[in-house]
Amino acid sequence: MIKLPELLAPAGTLDAFKTAILYGADAVYAGLPGFSMRARAKITTEEVKTGIELAHAAGKKVYLAFNLFAHDNEFANMPRVSEIINYLNPDALIVADPGVLMWVREHHPNMPIHISTQANICSAESVRFWQRAGASLCVLAREVSHNEFISIRRACPDVKLEIFVHGAMCMAYSGRCLLSNFITGRPANRGACAQLCRWKYDVVLREHETGVEMPITEDERGAYIMNSKDLCLMPRLATVLESGPDSLKIEGRNRSEYYVGSVVHAYRCAMDAYARDPAGFDPRPYMEMLNVLESRGYTTAFFDGPVPPDAHNYESTRSSSEYHAAGVVTAVNDADITLELRNDIRPGEEITFVLPNVENGPMVKLANIVNAATNMSVDKLAAGMGNSIKIPRTWIAAEHLGKIVPYVLAYKRKRTVP
Repeated sequence: MIKLPELLAPAGTLDAFKTAILYGADAVYAGLPGFSMRARAKITTEEVKTGIELAHAAGKKVYLAFNLFAHDNEFANMPRVSEIINYLNPDALIVADPGVLMWVREHHPNMPIHISTQANICSAESVRFWQRAGASLCVLAREVSHNEFISIRRACPDVKLEIFVHGAMCMAYSGRCLLSNFITGRPANRGACAQLCRWKYDVVLREHETGVEMPITEDERGAYIMNSKDLCLMPRLATVLESGPDSLKIEGRNRSEYYVGSVVHAYRCAMDAYARDPAGFDPRPYMEMLNVLESRGYTTAFFDGPVPPDAHNYESTRSSSEYHAAGVVTAVNDADITLELRNDIRPGEEITFVLPNVENGPMVKLANIVNAATNMSVDKLAAGMGNSIKIPRTWIAAEHLGKIVPYVLAYKRKRTVP
């Protein structure tokens, strides 16, 4: 069988850790509040510790994002950071700041170092620079085209290369954006981005001498002028795999476990299918798996060079998907499956389970809705507050029951608004 690259999944919560492992990620990356790009991440030190232990028990790796750009006062806190690194014992640290890299080499000389996409690596010369500085893997900038990747791969055969294959795209150069910090005070490079590129704008011309503001007429495509579609290289996955990357990265440490599990599931199934039959590989069934996710639409971004005209969605930031997350399985017993809701549910709706290593999961029509907390039938049940429903095992075909375990996901079609 063909040797596949590592499939690397994000984890901003412990639930995302568990879901990524369940659905077939080879490695997981996580961060700590205050010490990484995702300063607003919800995951705690103890939860990261638990996630690492679960991953290692499953034979998976965990990389700790330490890719902040550090100021002098933050280096004063490094002894505490060092304690946390020793306590967590990750498989590598992801860094972007040269000063942080040198600190890691001095205080954790045996720790593998991965260079973050925030370092904006776009050339073989940059890869060689970081390799000489002690990096074992370089994450290439999203702006690198496929042909450029091939050239870098050829020039740098003895260092690992990682590329992004799926997730949000930033309107700035690999995340180097000041809009959020300037307008809201929330710095993008500390993981607190307010995503101003997704906002709807009215363009106004201000006359210099009088200060009179005059709206500029726009057509319907002029509202969301910076709103990039989401990166998705599934349509080009065979070409990606043929070119020899060491790791395929999914963006999304601020995303839900439903997003993480669904994306990992699609790429895991697709990569395994390619390995079984490269010549006959067809990405279309796996695109269908991704299309059940709420997204801004998809683009291959810089894969073929300059961004194509359809890479931005000028009309809306709303999801283009016809589906919603239905819920996440939290418990299974001899009689029932408990599904914690992520959207409201009503009798007669159909939900589809996303099963690990199964391309087409079972669909179940909910003849009635039973509130798991009260065991009472209800006309509808809203999501939130841990609201869950019970689904009788008898509603599910026997061949699928063994794969419906805690952290299995389910989705449903959106209701048509009359």
